[in-house]
Amino acid sequence: MSDDPSEPTPTRRRLLATGTAVVGATGPIAGCAGETSDGVAGGSRDSADEVGGSSAEGPTDIDDGDGSGEEDTTWTASLAPVGEVTFESIPERVAVYDLLSADLAVAYGHADAITSLGFDAAVGGETLSAYYERLDGVDPEWDGIAQLNAGNTGVSVDAELLYEIDSDLHLIDPALVTSFDGWTRDDVAEIADAVGPWFGNSFSRRHGDPPAAWTDAYAYYTVWEVAERVAPVFRADARYEALAAVYDEMLAAIEADLPPAEDRPTVAVTLLVDGTFYPTAANAPGYATAHVRPFGVVDAFAGEDVSFETTYGYEAMLAFDPDVILHPYGLASHYSVPDVRDRLAEHPIGSAITAVAEGRVYASGVPMQGPIVTLFQTEMTAKQLFPERFGEWPDYAGGPYPEIPADERLFDRERVAEVVRGDV
Repeated sequence: MSDDPSEPTPTRRRLLATGTAVVGATGPIAGCAGETSDGVAGGSRDSADEVGGSSAEGPTDIDDGDGSGEEDTTWTASLAPVGEVTFESIPERVAVYDLLSADLAVAYGHADAITSLGFDAAVGGETLSAYYERLDGVDPEWDGIAQLNAGNTGVSVDAELLYEIDSDLHLIDPALVTSFDGWTRDDVAEIADAVGPWFGNSFSRRHGDPPAAWTDAYAYYTVWEVAERVAPVFRADARYEALAAVYDEMLAAIEADLPPAEDRPTVAVTLLVDGTFYPTAANAPGYATAHVRPFGVVDAFAGEDVSFETTYGYEAMLAFDPDVILHPYGLASHYSVPDVRDRLAEHPIGSAITAVAEGRVYASGVPMQGPIVTLFQTEMTAKQLFPERFGEWPDYAGGPYPEIPADERLFDRERVAEVVRGDV
């Protein structure tokens, strides 16, 4: 076996082979940087642009040349902008960057395959585990997970680290990677050939525009469409269908009990950092708002050209005067929403905002959400927006997702845990 890290091992050559794969595109990075303007889309899991279904082919008989007629156990999965990737076995080492991809690996029973996260693995893992705490037997181990991003003020990912991690699959959008300093399409192609292919989609987070070179290769997906297309990678189509069924049942129950549009609150989705508000359009397309969009609320920032660079002060927020403030990254993160509430309540202008005066400033979820996290975050948002219909959201001061009384839960925890454990 060669000592050259760029030389793929025989095992990897057998494990994964790229077919019509496209390698690369650029886009908004996970976290906050690089996001683009927000728009409007519907709320159901099938409401994104039509991009087709997943691809998963079962075993077929082939002749390997010796007349034995061995069974061909290859299969394919397809996701823009990469295209189609052919698998000969389920990946055993999977590099991920964002929490959506990590949530997918957990959902499909392969948490132990995760080799990396983009930022501090302890923080990212703690955020995910805050939701998994309510699922019996779902307790991934995050110790020893590599941190891909080494940047302090920007993003810096070293190609040598990817060689060192030596993952069978990079469940990462090459669009994301080629937006990092020092990375080119040739670089991501080299990693795909020498280490393992890429398979991810980041622009669907907010329907950002990919660079011109990748426009024709890109497509936008809902979180559930990403989940459907990743499922074949792990031969987890049955798990996907089971989780989607849980979500569909919850969404149908929510939609059946929503008040008329004119009776829904005005909502501001915004971070508050050092006295500055960083808004997100509540009804924007993309999976960043998958837990808010289904409720069809009135967006406090409607009519504004909200982008990643948009900021507001206290006076502007009082003019918007939302009924509810949802503070992203509010669960098990470095943002303390109780502290945010205190700062708002103590501010002479902030205290006059209706949401603050009426005690309706809530910890909200993470934008990079996979299927499990979306289930919890949709339930959470239902209770925060319409407590009289879906039950009160408990007072949350940090730590795991709050324990909800069994008769007030909007989806079946045990069923989800069974699916993750493989009982489908």
